[in-house]
Amino acid sequence: MSRLEILGTPFEISGVTIKNRYAFSPVTTATQWDDKGNITPRFIRYMEDRAKGGFGLLVTGAMSTDGVVDPYAATGPVITNAPEAFKESSKQLLDAVHAHGAKMFAQLTMGLGRNYPALPSPSENIVFGTESDMAPELTVEQIHAKVNALIEASKLVKEAGWDGIEVHAMHWGYLLDQFAMKCFNRREDEYGGTWENRLRAAREIVEGIKEACGQDYPVGMRFSLETFVKGANQGLLTAEGEQGRTLEESILCAKLLESYGYDYLSVDTGVYDSFWYACSPMYVPQSFMFDLAAKCTEAVHIPVICGGRMNDARACAEAIEAGKFDAVTLGRPGIADPEYPNKAIAGELDRIRPCIACNAGCFKKVCMDTQPMTCAVNPIAANEIELDLKPGEGEKTIAVIGGGVGGMEAARTAARRGYNVTLMEKSDHLGGHLVEAGAHSFKKEVRQLNEWFKRELKELGVNVVLNKEVTAEDMKNCPADAVILATGSVTAVPKIPGIEQTMTALYAINHPEEIGQKVIIAGGGLVGCEIAYDEVLKGKDVTVVEALDKIMAAGGAAPLPNLMMIQAEFADKGVHLLTNTKVTAFTENGACVEDKEGNSCELKADTVINALGFRPCNPLEEAVKEAGKPVCVIGDATGAANILKAIAEGYAAANNI
Repeated sequence: MSRLEILGTPFEISGVTIKNRYAFSPVTTATQWDDKGNITPRFIRYMEDRAKGGFGLLVTGAMSTDGVVDPYAATGPVITNAPEAFKESSKQLLDAVHAHGAKMFAQLTMGLGRNYPALPSPSENIVFGTESDMAPELTVEQIHAKVNALIEASKLVKEAGWDGIEVHAMHWGYLLDQFAMKCFNRREDEYGGTWENRLRAAREIVEGIKEACGQDYPVGMRFSLETFVKGANQGLLTAEGEQGRTLEESILCAKLLESYGYDYLSVDTGVYDSFWYACSPMYVPQSFMFDLAAKCTEAVHIPVICGGRMNDARACAEAIEAGKFDAVTLGRPGIADPEYPNKAIAGELDRIRPCIACNAGCFKKVCMDTQPMTCAVNPIAANEIELDLKPGEGEKTIAVIGGGVGGMEAARTAARRGYNVTLMEKSDHLGGHLVEAGAHSFKKEVRQLNEWFKRELKELGVNVVLNKEVTAEDMKNCPADAVILATGSVTAVPKIPGIEQTMTALYAINHPEEIGQKVIIAGGGLVGCEIAYDEVLKGKDVTVVEALDKIMAAGGAAPLPNLMMIQAEFADKGVHLLTNTKVTAFTENGACVEDKEGNSCELKADTVINALGFRPCNPLEEAVKEAGKPVCVIGDATGAANILKAIAEGYAAANNI
């Protein structure tokens, strides 16, 4: 057996055989329910595709069980309010998943606690993300009501045919997690104080489910092994100063959870206050959970399923072989590529479309923009019915101008539809700004994405023409039936005195050896902040100057976990951050800046980098229109944005020709 083949071996949870070592993590899509309490066809197709793609176990996002104590059901309808709708739509979902040999567990929540406004907490606590809003303290009677509601819901889940239940969740700082965190549970009754008391609700839940559904019915717990929290809205980069739950305390809790009757633990780490560990951006290394999970596996006799930046299949196989954990749970990588398990088990690792841990489509869309989930690299994720690939309409020749990520996706999609595609790129390589985006030390997955696209284009037979700068005259004589313009963006050059003396962001990324020890970065957007982070990791003295009142806000707010980690790292590593400050002039020795009160000074530096943004580059659209060709402009050529926008527009343009 090769090391990768171990990923295809079965394991058991309370007598239920899971066909391989891959679980699909519970992820909220905001599309699971209709207004009558039915699981939607859209969600069924989403889960079916991942069962077809090889996941042995699939777990839903959190299902609400209590609509009485909590003022609103933040995770969707209370499933017991419409039992017949739940049972009928569950049958459709489970039939679809079971047809591919997968098992499916329902994740049931006791509540979200102080993570969201107006929801109750074990003690009165500051609501996450606020300065003074307080979550009310639960009474003992309310705790009993919430526990009983979850147990009642478990009866419906079993009756509907689900293979098991995962309890939500002693992780990410949700309600059960708050009970088990000393900084958020200051109760002096039977639900506070000792660890047994802090875990009392978790014990009552599993004992109640087992009594209602049978002792053999599988029940697991989603469980953080280290919370990395000092207090409300105070995350930690290391375990030093932990006031939530240390690894040692979590191991004690794991043993207690096993003794109470839990049949597996799905482990990760972090809470909302330390979001960079809960929903880790690319700045957190892959496989960082391995040793934490190994400590838990050593302590218990039930399966441990490990999650959190687990998208290195070879490393995961080696860790399973070494006994560090029993299985892998993938959320975002399984959104990016629903066929991840099949490809990994077959050893076809270069065929896996890589998740880039950007959090732009999965986390930000749902949790910040309150929109249905999508994915930066997989534009149809959770939208498979509405956005499925259309069959081609006869023989067509498509010209794609620009070999950045949007152009590559457009060419790939058109070729998949059976069209004859030529992709023309003025440089000697594909990738466009993806090359610079992947140049940082922490952006390995972006580099992998570029290689994945190049491989896809080659396999699909796309005619790639490099070193070809297309002119307006070329467009007038272009024989293509349709043209997609993905001509990208160029560095913005604001009219600031001395700006010609600066190093552009793209040049700096491509020539890091020319960056001095003392660095000023003009522009605190994503590009500027990531340059700053890469340079401070090298021990540089870095100053970021941003005209807005916060960093990573230009062009739309950054995903919260990414922003929070950059802010924490900047504070920890001494990056000088000047917000509400504009550059008035660039000098031979640095830059002159002025704050919103009108105070000005000159900052000294060895290197000054212009990260003040990009502007669209779209020189060919009129020529294509004059030639009478159907044309679509996509990506940065319509307004500089991000990978999500470029890929989504590339897919849509090519899928609608």
